[in-house]
Amino acid sequence: MSEQIVEHIASAPSSAAENVRSITDRARRASRRMAGANRAWKDRALRAIAKELLANEHHILAENARDVAAGREQGTSAAMLDRLTLTAQRVQGLADALENLASLPDPVGNVVRGQTLPNGLRMRQVNVPMGVVGAIYEARPNVTVDIAGLALKSGNAVILRGGTAAAHTNEALLAILRDALDSVGLPADAVQSVDKYGREGANLLMKARGQVDVLIPRGGRELIQAVVTNAAVPVIETGEGNVHIFIDASAREDMCVDILLNAKTQRPSVCNTVETLLVHKDATVTRAVLKALSDAGVRLHVDSRVAPLVPAGAASFPATDEDWATEYMDLDLAVKMVDSLPEALEHIRKWSTGHTEAILTNDLGNAEKFIAEIDSAAVIVNASTRFTDGGELGLGAEVGISTQKLHARGPMGLTELTTTKWIVQGEGQVRA
Repeated sequence: MSEQIVEHIASAPSSAAENVRSITDRARRASRRMAGANRAWKDRALRAIAKELLANEHHILAENARDVAAGREQGTSAAMLDRLTLTAQRVQGLADALENLASLPDPVGNVVRGQTLPNGLRMRQVNVPMGVVGAIYEARPNVTVDIAGLALKSGNAVILRGGTAAAHTNEALLAILRDALDSVGLPADAVQSVDKYGREGANLLMKARGQVDVLIPRGGRELIQAVVTNAAVPVIETGEGNVHIFIDASAREDMCVDILLNAKTQRPSVCNTVETLLVHKDATVTRAVLKALSDAGVRLHVDSRVAPLVPAGAASFPATDEDWATEYMDLDLAVKMVDSLPEALEHIRKWSTGHTEAILTNDLGNAEKFIAEIDSAAVIVNASTRFTDGGELGLGAEVGISTQKLHARGPMGLTELTTTKWIVQGEGQVRA
């Protein structure tokens, strides 16, 4: 983790506390205006942000280059540098995601359920904005735009803490977000940051119960656990991704090779990348899969039964319990041979972080058993784990991927940034 949030929360200087309180107060006022904005108004804001991102691409990339250069000088890991880096293609992707968000239905006002009761009362439960959403993350400037876009579309205000690793990039993005909001007549204070107050700002945001309605951490295990442990504000825990793929005895070679290469090598630094491969002892595809992964530069951490199948010259190491527990977020993969589907399920239950698990199989019964018995946020059959993503699943973007069970689980999109309100209408009824 590039910046540790201390577990002991010391009393912050009054100036920082007063300034953060001012930010939360302004966010609360802005949230009331956002809650009253209709879909067309919010969509104009999203499209204005997308337009300004592209118009300011050169400036964004120049500021990002400063952050990346500083990170490289400080010895930041390759995985962290990848998350930190923006390119013209990634900026275009952010703009495209905002345009897609603008095309999605507005969750606010959606009727979850409703009925007329026997006594004539008409009741309905509807989605309403959370209010003020806080986000603490590190070295992920794309999150600045993704969370802001989702918060705005769902009628919320958002307070960001993006960390020092991406300070220059986030400052540039924040200015663009606020200017775009102002240009369409929505409050710029619907998007604010506590970055200038450093760790104190993060700590104060975590303690702002009653001022911030929900807090979402995104990052490595240390950051997430620091927020979960220290926050007084309700937290939606976005968990690390110790992701598994199980190759059943019936799986096809071409499918397995393509899926494993995509799941491990497309973007190793993200949480939906596979970290452990389990292979059935009767699978005929294991050698081909290991060769393809090795040829792609993947370092294999293998158990004693897999070791003889590793191609000559491949980078391989004996696997230990530490490997089964590790989210590498790099071109490393732990590989274990199992005798049966139940053994694979048991291994996953022991080591999974509850993010995503996949099975590659041509056996419908095994697929159904895997679906029924895996208790993770996402279960995938015969496809890459990289699809556990808000954009890929049609949510427009995502705030994060929740591995908890309340109140959201899996990729969190627009609906997950709303809560509900009960509306009861009568004609003079009283309770007996």
